[in-house]
Amino acid sequence: MRQGRTRPDPAFGPVFPSWLPAAARRYLLHTSLGLSLRDVARAEGCHASTVLRQVRQLEIRRDDPLVDAVLDRLHRARPRQGPSPHAEECPQMPHSARIRDVSGAARIDREARRILRRLCETGAFLAVAPEMDKAVVLREMPDDRTTRTAVVDREIAQAFALKDWIACFRRGRVNAYEITAAGRAALKRLLAEDRQKTVAPTGFAEAPSPYAEQHRSWETREIREERDGTPRKLRYNLAESPLTALARRRDKDGKPFLPPELVEAGERLREDFELAQMGPRITQDWDRFLTAGARPSAAAGADAADGGARSARARVQAALADLGPGLGDIALRCCCFLEGLETAEKRMGWSARSGKIVLRIALQRLRQHYAARHGSGDRLIG
Repeated sequence: MRQGRTRPDPAFGPVFPSWLPAAARRYLLHTSLGLSLRDVARAEGCHASTVLRQVRQLEIRRDDPLVDAVLDRLHRARPRQGPSPHAEECPQMPHSARIRDVSGAARIDREARRILRRLCETGAFLAVAPEMDKAVVLREMPDDRTTRTAVVDREIAQAFALKDWIACFRRGRVNAYEITAAGRAALKRLLAEDRQKTVAPTGFAEAPSPYAEQHRSWETREIREERDGTPRKLRYNLAESPLTALARRRDKDGKPFLPPELVEAGERLREDFELAQMGPRITQDWDRFLTAGARPSAAAGADAADGGARSARARVQAALADLGPGLGDIALRCCCFLEGLETAEKRMGWSARSGKIVLRIALQRLRQHYAARHGSGDRLIG
């Protein structure tokens, strides 16, 4: 007889607070309630190896005092009758067996808007001492003074740490925490939700998603028009291009892995690529661009909407032809199609972590190409 998925027993009620991350919930189902890794995986709808990896990660993170404290509190408050990870299917569970949601999801989000915003300030950190019921946000000022900017309940700080919004960077009699990349992304999402509630409907079928906003990093730069040199400001998303992530990395000497001039060369290729799709014929055979000596057909030139699209297409073709196969492939995928390095490596059959070296070589060759053909100016070709 074929066995189906194990369904949770409706005799048990909500075991864990609603704000608890999925990894922490699976960890507690295994360690506190005694479920095997396979049982947890069946109940959660994931693979047993995923549960095992998350359990190991939580064990390592228990070195953090806040993470250890909140997991210990949830362990002591576990129900005695049995586990069920599905709270909505268990309304009959007696109140005595439920875990009291000390810091609910709404309260955590409300406090996150206030505390995480303070932690984003320069020199700010969260101080927590074992004997303190409150956590304090302190900020180191330029004149060596330390000022208090906010106070938050200890349970809220524990939730922040378990969600990986803050991380301990200095331990001692008073532990100091700083905001993480996940915390900054969560703050962006919460602020985007607030803006979405106050802004009038735009009439679009799909409203901007706060979850997409948390992955954006907006910056403004000044570029000059090619025709008359008029300066204008351009707003762009730093997190959109894989080049920006590599540009933030440092080598063993502390220098950026991608210097600004190489990033500029990649952005130059990307802008030409976008301009080349202005014409009606946007379903191009991009493999033609990677063939040295190839020329666009007369029909393609006739179908172009204007000279700007034709010249941009010619510039992209010349740049990729100069790079050749391999270098041109990685430049096209990462700079133009905005593919991640891991995705590009898999699709091209390369070994892991080899793409960033090839990409840097491609950008160096691309920089030389633009310097030889168009000069070494900093502005993009429009």
